[in-house]
Formats: sequence, structure tokens, C-alpha cells
Amino acid sequence: MKSFTSTTALAVVTGTVALTSAAHAQWTVTNLNPAGATASYAYAAGGGQQAGEANVGGVNRASLWSGSAASWVDLNPAGVTESAALAVSGGQQAGVALRGGVYRASLWSGTAASWVDLNPAGSTHSVANAVSGGQQAGLAFVGGVTRASLWSGSAASWVDLHPAGAAWSEAYAAGGGQQAGYAQVSGVTHASLWSGSAASWVDLHPPGATESIANAVSGGQQAGYVVVGVVRRASLWSGTAASWLDLHPAGATQSEVRAISGGLQAGHARVGGVRRASLWSGTAASWVDLHSFLPAGFARSEARGISSDGVNTYIAGYGFNSVTGRTEALLWVYGAPGGCPGTGSGACSRADWNEDGVVDFNDFLAFLNDFNAQDPCADLNGDGVVDFNDFLEFLNIYNVGC
Repeated sequence: MKSFTSTTALAVVTGTVALTSAAHAQWTVTNLNPAGATASYAYAAGGGQQAGEANVGGVNRASLWSGSAASWVDLNPAGVTESAALAVSGGQQAGVALRGGVYRASLWSGTAASWVDLNPAGSTHSVANAVSGGQQAGLAFVGGVTRASLWSGSAASWVDLHPAGAAWSEAYAAGGGQQAGYAQVSGVTHASLWSGSAASWVDLHPPGATESIANAVSGGQQAGYVVVGVVRRASLWSGTAASWLDLHPAGATQSEVRAISGGLQAGHARVGGVRRASLWSGTAASWVDLHSFLPAGFARSEARGISSDGVNTYIAGYGFNSVTGRTEALLWVYGAPGGCPGTGSGACSRADWNEDGVVDFNDFLAFLNDFNAQDPCADLNGDGVVDFNDFLEFLNIYNVGC
């Protein structure tokens, strides 16, 4: 495991700044590759768990972790040729399992024995790409058409989200009662949004784009990519095509968002010819190169899942390790390893941000560093967001003095 810690430079106090390492927060990276695995991938993060797959004994096995390689749980059900867990939320995992020559949308609750076959009647294959709030979203191939699909825990609960007039469609994400993905319309792939029915379909495809896909949905936002010209660009929407935001970082030749949570977006960007796991907080300028936190020897990487427990941010993904010659599941964690400063009783204690026993301008500068780095410790009003209200809160504390 590699730990990275540094103090950020001062930045403008207003506006949103991406997560970077700070005096009271750090990035750590954990290699999740289980013992004996020849390859592993982490595709999702949620509720302190990570979901993906690992090749063990020559079989791709749906996998579940709880923050370490040793915590690995083999979800591959009995009688299944191979499987993968593509999503995790609320103690459930969703994905796919190959049984009887048919790829079947699948649901687990933490063990191989808990496996539920979601493949609906009449479907020749299906995949569950997402799970949220007891619902699963993905695709089912029915009537010769790939159809965006929604389930509620059983094959019989299947709902066809395929919009009228589309050639084919697929849902990649679910959250807050919405589903995101794509629909093929007039020969063009359109980023798409649903709210539980085919009739609820919203076309997110921005004007001038040649292709678009929404890979993630959370808190009323959708994220994925838009192709403009020949460049795939990481993208963010807020429910309409007109709301499209271009997150493509400067210097990148290609980028894409794969997951979203709490105003943060995770995915990858190709920079200098290398695919690099990436993080954004709503703007192209907020881009953070997660690949730079990996140990030497990782040739490329990708972030696929993101979650937060209110203190730490967890990003699941994988990278190719040129030292071991294999792809390995990875977990990036951003958080405060020690207690937050200024948590004692009284205004003097709270204002002493550098904890040197004196309230002076150095405390103001120390707080600015953490504020601009979006350090969770800087959330002074406890609303879960580091913003200008927290800056004002600190000013009030600081001005009281001692």
C-alpha cells in the first residue's frame, strides 16, 4: 500500500475545488488482488464494500471485498461457469453469471449461496449493471432486441425500459429512482435517462455530438461521455441534453466518467498516451490524476466506482501492474487519518487550526489549505459539503480570537 500526503498551495477561496491531498487528509491506495488470482478488477464501491471479479483457478469469479485483499469473498455460484459483480449498494451486489450457456443478470447478498437469477422469461441473455434501493438495472435480449431493463429482485419483476423508436438500449446505472444508459436512435448512440418506465425516457444527447452514453446517475446528475468530432470527452448532465458539461481535462486525448457520488465523478483520462484513473468535482479544471498515487510499475489504470461514508471517499478500480504482469483490483481512499484540527471546546481551540497553541494568521492559512483541498475536516457546519459557508464559519471563529 502506498500513502501520499502533501500540503496544497493556496487557491481562490470561492468556488469548488477538487479533492487533492492536504495537511489533514491523504490518499491511500490498497491492492485488492486476492491470493492466487491471476487478474482482478474492482468495478464498484458502496457501503464499505467493493465489487468486481477475480480470475482464480482459471475461472472469472464474481468478487466482493471490504477494503483489503484478505477480505475477498468468492461470489461465483455453484453450477456457474463464470461470473462478475458489476455493482454494489445496500449490501447487495449485481452482475452477471454464465449458466447453461446463457449469460444471466444476477443478484447477490454477500455470498455465493445468495445468488438470484434475474434472467427474465423469453430472454436469451441479460446483465445487471447496477443496483440501488432494491432495484437492479441493465439489459435483457428479448425478441431479438437488446432492451434497457429494470428489476426489483426477481426475474418476474422485469420491466422493459426500451424507448419507442430505438433500435436497442441498455441501462448502466441506477440511483434515486432513476436509470441511466443509452439508446440507439437513428443510427446514433444517445445518452439516456429513465425514471422506471419506457415512457419516461429522456434523451441526453447534446447537439453536435456524434455519440454519447450515460454511465452513472446520482443525486439528480448523470455522467458518462460525449464524442465531439473524434474525441471522447468525460461529461456531466443534470437531467437534460441542454445541461451537458464538458469535463475533458486539458492535455487529455480521451476521457470518460464511469461513476458519480456526492458531486464527485470518477473514471479515466488518457494523458501522455497512458490511461489514468481520474477524479473530477464538476469541472474540467477540477481533474485529479489518481494514477499518480499508484506505486511505481503501474502502466495504466481506471476508476470504476465511487462512494463516501461522510468522512472518507472510496474509489474502486484497477490497474495493470507491469512488475507482476497482471491487472489488479485497486482501492483509492481519501480521508483524514487523524482527528480533525480545531475540535476542542471553546472558540480558541477551534480557531487554532494548526494546533500550535496560538491563534494567528498561520491558522487562517492552514484552514485555507484544507478548505481549497475540500478536506472533510473543513466542513465546519456539518452539512456534508465544503463550501463558502464553511469559510464564513471559520472567519467567525477566527475573529473571536483569544
